[in-house]
Amino acid sequence: MPLYTRVTDHAYNSPVLVICLEGWIDAGLGAGTAIGAIMGQRPTERDALWDADELIDHRARRPVLHLADGVATGLTWPEIELRATTDEDGRDVVLLVGPEPDMRWHAFCASVVQLAIDLQVRMVVGLGAFPAPVPHTRPVRIVSTAPTSAVASRVGFIAGSIDVPAGVQAALEHSFNNAGIEAVGLWARVPHYVVSMPYPAASAALIDGLAAVAGLSLSSHDLQESAVRSRVRIDELIRNSDEHQAMVAQLEGQMDSEVSASREADQMTMASGEEIAAELERFLRGDGSA
Repeated sequence: MPLYTRVTDHAYNSPVLVICLEGWIDAGLGAGTAIGAIMGQRPTERDALWDADELIDHRARRPVLHLADGVATGLTWPEIELRATTDEDGRDVVLLVGPEPDMRWHAFCASVVQLAIDLQVRMVVGLGAFPAPVPHTRPVRIVSTAPTSAVASRVGFIAGSIDVPAGVQAALEHSFNNAGIEAVGLWARVPHYVVSMPYPAASAALIDGLAAVAGLSLSSHDLQESAVRSRVRIDELIRNSDEHQAMVAQLEGQMDSEVSASREADQMTMASGEEIAAELERFLRGDGSA
């Protein structure tokens, strides 16, 4: 039996599929806030729902019990769903949202690919954010992951080789590539010292990156305004510590040098693989702090 059920028979015109599943790395809530902003800009409609009992460990992701004066009024269960919307110019966009599956990844990926084929998806874009040795005083840079170098080069990438734990988004990218559907992951680099707080600048950069790579009309205006307010708060925190000021100044010098080098090489070579690995390991251990 299929893992999902379609709840509408709506047909789309070469939609873009955007993937943002909860449970893997999302520094500064960059990807989650971005997908929330996209869903908040225009009405969305549920298109498909996956069988949570087949994919989710409910002891790890328990449903929420709603209590009112001691009365259990109901439960809200974690759900993986596909929602449909349009961009500002009416282009079709479908959004895969909800928790990352706890099990049956191979079957899940196969089901998502089959649905994408049925809907005639033209491109798949995953969103994410990870901690990096970069300063909050510089624009957020986006790097990519993709099954082919041609796709990765269109956005930019971190040069060198590195082995890191993978989320289901990586498995989906390869599954789509095997099915002949272009897929790319967009990752915002979030200053490692603010990963435990919302960082709207990363979310705005992801929306702008998605719009650029997929040819969509999406607004990041509200997030840009939130980013300005966030910058003021972070500046105040940094200003109270000579050590933090020195750290930011060092990161600024490093990033400015790397940006200059990347322009010459036409690559986003923003940091060494060892530095990225160290920040990811700290983040996964829960050592990251603002």
